[in-house]
Parts: sequence; structure tokens; C-alpha cells
Amino acid sequence: MPLPNIDPPLLNSACPWATTKEDLQALFDCESTGAVTIRTSLLDGFDHNPSIHQYAFFDASDHTPQPANSAHATPTSNSGSLNTLGYSPILFSEYLSILIKVVQESSLPQQVQDSKPFIVSVTGSARAVAECYRKIQGTQAHLSIPLCMEINLSCPNIPDKPPPAYSSSALAEYLHALAGIDTTAGQRRVAIGIKTPPYTYHDQYQSLIDALLAGSSSKGPVDFITATNTLGSCLILQDSDGKPALDSASGEGIGGMAGAPLHPLSLGNVRTIRSMLDQHEKLRDIDIIGVGGVCDKTSFDRMRSVGASVMGVGTALGREGVQVFGKITRGL
Repeated sequence: MPLPNIDPPLLNSACPWATTKEDLQALFDCESTGAVTIRTSLLDGFDHNPSIHQYAFFDASDHTPQPANSAHATPTSNSGSLNTLGYSPILFSEYLSILIKVVQESSLPQQVQDSKPFIVSVTGSARAVAECYRKIQGTQAHLSIPLCMEINLSCPNIPDKPPPAYSSSALAEYLHALAGIDTTAGQRRVAIGIKTPPYTYHDQYQSLIDALLAGSSSKGPVDFITATNTLGSCLILQDSDGKPALDSASGEGIGGMAGAPLHPLSLGNVRTIRSMLDQHEKLRDIDIIGVGGVCDKTSFDRMRSVGASVMGVGTALGREGVQVFGKITRGL
């Protein structure tokens, strides 16, 4: 099934600024978002430690780090971000309760409330993700708004757990766990997507396509792909002495980069994935949510021109707040 209608075709990515109930309420009530993505969560939660799980903004022109919410950190088209974060500290089950409250307390007109999708981003083992799907499907039975599930298989910041989306066999394990799960009698189908890391050479793209093709003899369980997550192994320095701007679990301050510096790579990923999907009849209906450096109408248009059906915003949301969506949609 395709993604539900997302109008305007603009949403937030599963980022730190989509963590709390207040974050999600502001995103849902914003007339310039066509859908809302919840920060990636796990069944058993994530042990967030603010001393090692951090983020910072920086200017890509001189790589100078700038603190969040700083009066001197003026948003620009060169804004980048680096994070050493993991996943949300809020339990997956709590998010299901929160999204119901968000809809109930929304200030949007009723007809908009009833049609604005939530994308619930999750991660964990293949078995845990399948359980998340069942719970999302159960929640969908009590809501008129469409729900979707995004499986985050691409976080670069978890020690000893490389992103499964780099491995065809690991991807296949998740797709096998999800294949046929939506056949429960009387249950509404929930669209399923996977969030991919930035790919940098052909074999990585091919692993993704091979896993999707092996999903089943007909169209597999994946309805959309979110491309891309942050680029791992990146570092910004606090000063010329080599001190990292962030702390991290390793102590090296190395994390995932996003924002304007990632934009060219994200565009390349979206165009390449779109082209490779279109070569196979069973994959042509898979939508792409393009994420990475979308911060204004020009970057929005670029992402759409390479094949994204919907555009996602992360770093610019953190820098500018929900008003960034209005800035992007003006003139669309």
C-alpha cells in the first residue's frame, strides 16, 4: 500500500525535536506539516545519559560549533548538526498513548485532525519490531488518523550494533518477520517503512534492493523508504587543540552528521534508490521520504526533483522551530 496522503508533502524526521508530548503537539498542530514522525523508540526504552548523548549545531562554512538555542546561532543555509544520541528515552507504549492525547487536544479543524498521519519510528530486534507493528495496528483500530511504522535500521551511534540496513541478510531478517503479519482478520493495514543510512557505493544500494526483492514473490512488506539517516564517523572540534565539541560513549565525540553538509549525499541516495526501485515492477510503488539538509523551498524542490514523494526536516527544525515548515511551504 502507498503512504497515506501527506499534504503538504512535508514532515519532521525522527529527531531529538520530536521527543516529548509538547514537541509532538506543536508539530501536529502546525498547519504546514502534512504528517508527524515520532522520535525512534524501543519496546523497553533507551537509557539516555545526557553526559554522553548530546547534539550541537555548527556552521558548515567554518565548522564552528554553536550551542542550541543560542542568540548568536542564527539559522543559515549552511547549518549542520552533529549528535551522539541514541534513541528516545520514552517507551514505545508511552508514545502510543501520547499520540492519542495529541489528537484529542489538537487545535486543528476536525477534518484535518482526522486525516493527518503519524509515523511511529521504532527499532529493536526483528521480533521486537514485529511486536511494535501489532501494537500500532491495535492502536490504529481506535483512531481515525492513519498510522505508519518506520523501522530505524540506520543509527550510527550505538556501540557494537552496526546499522542493519548496511547488510542484506540483516535486512532480510526484518522483512521476513514482517511478511504476512498484516493479515490479521479485522485489522487495518498499517504502512511500513525502513529508514536507511547514507550509502556511499553501489554494493550498499544493491544489498537494499536484493533484500526488498527477496521479501516475497509478490510485493514485500515495505511501503516506503526514509533516506537518509545521519552520516556516522563525523567529528566537530571545540577548539584548535583537538577537543571534541560533544561527549560520547567512546569519549571521542564522534557521531552522526546532518543538515546542509549532508544534503548532496542525501540527494544522491534518493535519486539512486528511486532509480533502482523503478527497475523492478514489484518495487516501483515504494515511496521515498527524502531527509537531509531540507531547510527551505529550494532544498525542498531539489529533494522532490530527485524522486522523493515527501520531504523530511530535522536539523532545521532544531535550529528554527516549527515555523521552519511555514517558511518552506510558502510559495509551494
